[in-house]
Amino acid sequence: MTEDQLPPESEFDDDSNNYENEPISYRGSTNDPLFGLLIACAVAIGLAPIIGSEAFDLRFTIVWGLLAGFSILSWLLGSGPRIEHDYPENLAWGVIFALILVVPLLGFGGTTFSEAAGLMFQDMTIGSALAFLVFVMPLSETLFFRGVLQQNRPFWQVALFCTLFQLLLFFPLIDRGPYPLIIGITLLMSNMMYSYVCQRNGLAAAWFCQITVNVALIFFPFVTR
Repeated sequence: MTEDQLPPESEFDDDSNNYENEPISYRGSTNDPLFGLLIACAVAIGLAPIIGSEAFDLRFTIVWGLLAGFSILSWLLGSGPRIEHDYPENLAWGVIFALILVVPLLGFGGTTFSEAAGLMFQDMTIGSALAFLVFVMPLSETLFFRGVLQQNRPFWQVALFCTLFQLLLFFPLIDRGPYPLIIGITLLMSNMMYSYVCQRNGLAAAWFCQITVNVALIFFPFVTR
């Protein structure tokens, strides 16, 4: 091939520039987070036989720990949004939305929530229940459902996924009388609220919202039952 037949150098330059400008896609960024949710649900079912034993709280630790682990791996290896500066008013809105939900529920069903909290956490110590409700549960579920799953799905769909997961986790403990229906409706309303707050005010606001609801609807009724 003569020099006249060679393509101009600009064509080679353009191709090389295109390759250099293409974003690097990590394998973790293309994995569907629902796979992690399925694993956590399977583990929750597999550990159901330890319910009623002295180590029943280990089931909560492992399942919520799996969600937190999947969330951290997705954040480290994926291409999701990074943590940004938040504002105190967003956190305040999270607490306000939680109170809007909590006050009417406690006003009409305080005794029911006391009995349900006793079933959900059985004979767990007050310190252990507080640790699960303030740190373990809100952190893992906020990171996974609102931080990872909600990036590519509408908030109502994420709320449904989270409610189904929680029912699977708590159903063997509350399978008495009307409690599955009452707790299921309450969980669905709460998760709708968390996902909406995340969309409106950010991830930290949704985290504060869930902590407030957990303390008001579960922890205080658990302590005073």
